Amino acid sequence: MPIYEYKCPSCGKVYEALQIGDAPVQPCEFCGAEGGERLLSTSASSVGRSTFRTPDAGGRGCCGSRPSDKGCVPGSCCGKVH
Repeated sequence: MPIYEYKCPSCGKVYEALQIGDAPVQPCEFCGAEGGERLLSTSASSVGRSTFRTPDAGGRGCCGSRPSDKGCVPGSCCGKVH
């Protein structure tokens, strides 16, 4: 399923949305504004174990904490148990 990250033009928050075909972009899940800008994000793999840690949005190593913690954004490795 194609899940993309978008940045809201109104509140500036990043949110994820399922985008199928030419369907209109879903509104921001935080404030409801439309017209989110699609962001370039990396894909994740859950095959095997890795010895390196993917940096989060702040350039730090994997925090290994809950996604609600400061610095964790959708698409980062926060919350993932290694």
